[in-house]
Amino acid sequence: MTDITRIGIDTSKSVFQLHGVDASEQVVLRKQLSRREMIRFLEKLPPTDIALEACGASHPWARLLGSFGHEVKLIAPQLAKPYVKRGKNDAADAEALCEAMSRPTMRFVPAKTADQQAALMLVGMRARLIKRRTQLANAIRGFAAEFGVTTATGMCRIEPLLETIAADETIPALARELFALHAGEYGALKCEIERVEEKLMAWHRSDECSQRLAKIPGVGPIGASFLMMKTPDPRLFKSGRDFAAWMGLRPKDHSTAGKTRLGGITRAGDELLRSTLIVGATAVIGHVRRTQGRNASPWLLGLLERKKPKLVAVALANKIARIAWKMMVSGEQYRRSTMRTVQGVAA
Repeated sequence: MTDITRIGIDTSKSVFQLHGVDASEQVVLRKQLSRREMIRFLEKLPPTDIALEACGASHPWARLLGSFGHEVKLIAPQLAKPYVKRGKNDAADAEALCEAMSRPTMRFVPAKTADQQAALMLVGMRARLIKRRTQLANAIRGFAAEFGVTTATGMCRIEPLLETIAADETIPALARELFALHAGEYGALKCEIERVEEKLMAWHRSDECSQRLAKIPGVGPIGASFLMMKTPDPRLFKSGRDFAAWMGLRPKDHSTAGKTRLGGITRAGDELLRSTLIVGATAVIGHVRRTQGRNASPWLLGLLERKKPKLVAVALANKIARIAWKMMVSGEQYRRSTMRTVQGVAA
């Protein structure tokens, strides 16, 4: 086993498939081990390169195997899939990971620390609670409409709607009792979201870079926290253009024979981070419209004249991502001229 230079491991809950090669690319290891057997085996093995498929459970494995002296590399599933020769089984997946790791142009996913995963858990919990609140609000609106009670859009209208229903004696007592249960559930969700957001704001105030990013129009504390939590080392990206592409804020390319065909955005990367930046950009566009373009850049005003608002929001989110990357790499403070300069170059 001292000849092993590279190992690919297909992980699961209790069964792990290992595929290893030596310096001459000959297969010298092909084993299926249990969790305990794999840990004991790799603990005694001399330091080597190990490839794992990037997933939620791969980060603690990367930390554990890294403590044994191995160099662990995480590969995105879509990048390892082309190296599967035929069929779909654990042995083929492990072999594909081992092969993919050897490619000189392969891109790897940085392993997260336990603190980073805890912060991301905070983000995930907030997203789940907001989804539940939206679902509950839609249910309340639907039930209220069945009794002829409607209200304007917006989450701020839900509590007044419930108060109106509670005071309306034309609605049957059973229905009002059920609406009261909905009101209690809605209030509990609201309190939980506020507690989570307090923790998120505390994290934001403790991070200097997050505070700088929050000054970018359309980002704010929540967007800045997401950028810091979900982004790997920004120096891994060659430019802000690559950073925006990693986030999925660039068009799909279907070009051939010298003919350029661009489609919608790729939607690659983290959906929550991308959607947060697009929502922030939409808020900036709304402000520009309300103020009739006062203090807005000529690039943004010109784009609003030529394109639809949703398309402009995605383009603006792309620019915001580039500015955020520059600030994370350089450590600079946000200056109002920064966005105009980036937009002017892009235009």
